[in-house]
Amino acid sequence: MTFGEKLTQLRREQNYTQEQLADILQVSRQSVSKWESDIAYPETEKLIKIGELFDCSMDFLLKDDVKDKTQSEKKSAEGDIKISLSLGGLFNNFHFERKSKRRIFGLPLYHINIGIGRCAKGFFSFGLSSIGIFSFGLFSLGIVSFGVISIGLLALGAFAIGGIALGAISLGILALGAISFGIASIGAIAIGQFARGDIAIGNYLAIGESIARGQVAIGAGEVSGALQSVYVDNENLILSEGERLFVKNRLDRIVPQIFNWAKNMFKVFIGI
Repeated sequence: MTFGEKLTQLRREQNYTQEQLADILQVSRQSVSKWESDIAYPETEKLIKIGELFDCSMDFLLKDDVKDKTQSEKKSAEGDIKISLSLGGLFNNFHFERKSKRRIFGLPLYHINIGIGRCAKGFFSFGLSSIGIFSFGLFSLGIVSFGVISIGLLALGAFAIGGIALGAISLGILALGAISFGIASIGAIAIGQFARGDIAIGNYLAIGESIARGQVAIGAGEVSGALQSVYVDNENLILSEGERLFVKNRLDRIVPQIFNWAKNMFKVFIGI
């Protein structure tokens, strides 16, 4: 097979168009077309980039009689071909990328970019590292972000940081997680201005089944409130009419107006 035939085969195996391959290699589509027609050959720099992109040797690209793309023509004294192949090397060299030509706010409509050290950037983006309006990745940053480590206006992940954060460990204005930190915090362990959880520590209000500590604290276990403590002898933490009135009056006095949205949300938890 000629260089052009091999390049065509490699491109089609990865489902690249000539235009997409040209974009990756930063050349014109006409250049790719000439290479595949064996009318012209790429420069050395481009050959190396093609080898890295398709994970193949220079021998495979340049020698018509080499059929194995990972094979080198260097032979030992016994005539055996030496092939060096490691899983680590394969993983490090793996790269898959797709990008939309259509753009929104200057970003590709979608960008999929998977590989070590690669970052996906698009309106919809997906990769090990990902930045976009809607972002999906191990490390993800976006307006709506999903990832192991996730940062966004709406962030979901094992570690989530955002306006609204949902994760095993979450930090946000509204935080929900096993361990959560936020203005309004809900979780097994919840810490914030307003906190609801098994263990709840809240500046203004803490509602906790086992431990509740705050200026106003409500709980069925250890309850400590600087201004108002309510011990509730039931698993649903249902307050009496008098208790609800006391708590409401305390909260209305101490909570700044800027946190009224969180105060009103937490009033739902205690039925006032």
